[in-house]
Amino acid sequence: MALVLSTASAPDGEQRAFWQDALGNALRPMSVTVHGDGPFEGRIVTGRLGHLRISTIHADAQRMSRTPAHLAGAAAAPAGDEVAVAVQTAGTTTLVQDGRRAFVGEGDLVVYDTARPHSLDYPRRFSTHVVHMPRRAVGLPEEELRRVTGTAIAGTDSVGALLVTFVTALTASLPPYAPAVAARLATGFVDLFATLVEARTRRVTAPQAHSAAHLVLRVRDHIDRHLGDPDLSPQSVAAAHHISVRYLHRLFEGEGVTVARLIQQRRLERCARELARPDASAPTVSAVAQRWGFASPAHFSRAFRAAYGLSPREWRGTPNDLLPTG
Repeated sequence: MALVLSTASAPDGEQRAFWQDALGNALRPMSVTVHGDGPFEGRIVTGRLGHLRISTIHADAQRMSRTPAHLAGAAAAPAGDEVAVAVQTAGTTTLVQDGRRAFVGEGDLVVYDTARPHSLDYPRRFSTHVVHMPRRAVGLPEEELRRVTGTAIAGTDSVGALLVTFVTALTASLPPYAPAVAARLATGFVDLFATLVEARTRRVTAPQAHSAAHLVLRVRDHIDRHLGDPDLSPQSVAAAHHISVRYLHRLFEGEGVTVARLIQQRRLERCARELARPDASAPTVSAVAQRWGFASPAHFSRAFRAAYGLSPREWRGTPNDLLPTG
């Protein structure tokens, strides 16, 4: 159910204090400076959609600031870090974050990171929709996320326009969704946001491209050095390199093989070489499979036959010129 917080319910003279508390509850704790000395009005409608927090704000001119002091006080907050996407539906705002200043007009959207200091200045009465996403759900590497936080995106931008439409539709019908539907819509929103980020960061410079190629080599080397670990997977590889699984898969888009497939290929190659050695004291097939990370002998046998056309036992004693290279 959506929660409505309005200064209309506050006693005379306490509207501004009420408003600061309301923003802290609906969004994140922050300082609020109201522009002007006259009466102040503000209204927030806020609710949840799966793992998203969605709020619509209508208010008089003000400046919202999230400072290092707010961040220090939120270090142990259970909500965790969040990325915010705000769609300006009336009035304008100026966002400042990481030394960037972004002017946001009506119909545009802006992205900011609640875990870093920022300010939003609304010079006159305004309306905005704000969607907060858990940082962990976004699944993008820090360097890509920082390229879009603190920036404004035109509502006419191809993917940006889709996101604006999505946010507007969600806020218009927030309460009625069943939990399963809400979870799918939330996932769809995060995926669309990730697409927006990737679309805006895909134009990499030559040094960045070189950096990506170097990272691919490091990943390949890591895989070769950990083939015996049965827990080796795209998830563990991404974690070891401090990148998201999504970004890891993007790195391998031009490699002609997925990360999971590469891990299996390299394991099979090592097994094939070892099984072909003409050594009477060679280990058993299951021992070889286990040594190179295959937890299930049956799975190993099926994968081996699919790759080489022979069972592991039939492969023993294969001539060296038939062995896999690499």
